[in-house]
Amino acid sequence: MEFLCYHRDRPGSLPLRDELLEEHWSYMDRYSKEMIARGPTFAADDTVTGSVHILDLPDAAAARAFAFDEPNYQAGVYRDVLLRRWRNMLGRTMWDFPGGRSGGNRYLVLGLGTGQAADLAVPPGQHELIAYGPLLSDDGATWLGTAALVRAPDPETARALLTAERYADIEVHDWEFGGRPS
Repeated sequence: MEFLCYHRDRPGSLPLRDELLEEHWSYMDRYSKEMIARGPTFAADDTVTGSVHILDLPDAAAARAFAFDEPNYQAGVYRDVLLRRWRNMLGRTMWDFPGGRSGGNRYLVLGLGTGQAADLAVPPGQHELIAYGPLLSDDGATWLGTAALVRAPDPETARALLTAERYADIEVHDWEFGGRPS
């Protein structure tokens, strides 16, 4: 089962986040085989605002353990956690993205759904998609939105990936490939 976990930082928690960086990476190393995508999100001033992790885990209990045992969560770096089932519509990891780890602007796009499911198919001509799929209820039966990682020229282009009127809200966050520096 695939899950998207988005830990949102608590304001003013950057010093604590920096202090726990090695603990965070060591924790994530334990999930390297399950990882589909990962990386931090940023505010316009390049302040870290959160961490995205998309993983393939055995079940919802394993996903909750991943999200809430994470060292930054345990220490109070994060203000909240979005944890949802997710379906990998591209069938690959971020490391398989043909565009590579760097170059261009990258974004996390979260469409928080309302009503009928939307954007269930991969948009045509979207060779800049790094990850894409629906957000689902724990049992996988109910559509709750859509999440994508995308390379785009600007936030507006990234937002246009989703059908705006089908969502209660669409969030766009600056994002970059995560993991230990090489």
